[in-house]
Amino acid sequence: MPAITVDNVLALPRVATPDPVAARPRPVVSVTTAPKGFEGEGFPVRRAFAGVDLRALDPFIHMDQMGEVEYAPGEPKGTPWHPHRGFETVTYIIDGEFVHHDSNGGGGVITNGDTQWMTAGQGILHIETPPEHLVVSGGLFHGIQLWVNLPRADKFAQPRYQDIRGGQVSLLTSPDGGALLRVIAGELDGHAGPGVTYTPITLVHATVSPGASLTLPWRKDFNALAYVLAGKGTVGAKGRPLDSGQLAVFGEGDSVTVTADAQQDPRHPSMEVLFLGGRPIREPVAAYGPFVMNTKAEVMQAFEDYQAGRLGSIPAAHKLPHNSVLGEASGDAS
Repeated sequence: MPAITVDNVLALPRVATPDPVAARPRPVVSVTTAPKGFEGEGFPVRRAFAGVDLRALDPFIHMDQMGEVEYAPGEPKGTPWHPHRGFETVTYIIDGEFVHHDSNGGGGVITNGDTQWMTAGQGILHIETPPEHLVVSGGLFHGIQLWVNLPRADKFAQPRYQDIRGGQVSLLTSPDGGALLRVIAGELDGHAGPGVTYTPITLVHATVSPGASLTLPWRKDFNALAYVLAGKGTVGAKGRPLDSGQLAVFGEGDSVTVTADAQQDPRHPSMEVLFLGGRPIREPVAAYGPFVMNTKAEVMQAFEDYQAGRLGSIPAAHKLPHNSVLGEASGDAS
């Protein structure tokens, strides 16, 4: 980790340092530790948002850190075919490979810094599995999956699929070159990422060198979260400890700060942080299993529509006896 990097970060555009007089640092409201679990056919995950009020996360619903795990031969696992409606799934692969297929014709291999952005909208079926060669060989697998809510007006948008290659993300650095920033979606200090979203958000993967401090300007109308994928350090102007697998929720203000400890685990020489935030939708949320709607009645309708085959059908080339599955719990990560 990480997959997408550069030889000389000092050659990259630099994010401006927020004005210390005019820009108000965002305070840290909470730090929570993601519990561990299993998803799909049994791959290990950390539930990044567990225990956090949805109002603090809005417009995000759910996020899993998938891995980091070193699979032995025969161990890599994925998910069965399953439906979604009412939101978008964002799968960012840092190390390893996943193959995506969906009932709308989207799909492909995502690997080493790639992102697949699937808008479920009115309804879609999809599957994510490791490629056969990775199942045979085993190997490192690490990524995240994020659920981005759709506002009521877009719940029934046409499904779409965005294949974002790692080389398409906007690469930036901090003023002193102590951090490498990958803007996947939204914009940071005027630099836009390639992901196209219905709900205005910003998604950034930062690699912070040991001992370096990173302060990013952040939109006032967005919430702000920082999740540590690996490494350790502190968060906020007051230096609250933040370790791997922990999520920091920020309060109101103009900038967010993390600082990497000078000494890191040899397996992870830098602090890897996912910054995310968006403009809250502020609408009722009724989420169950693979559906995120505004009311319980709409969720029940989604189940009925799925059972009736109105959310799409599995392409003939992918039909197997075990593929008619709806085995997703409310913590589904796919």
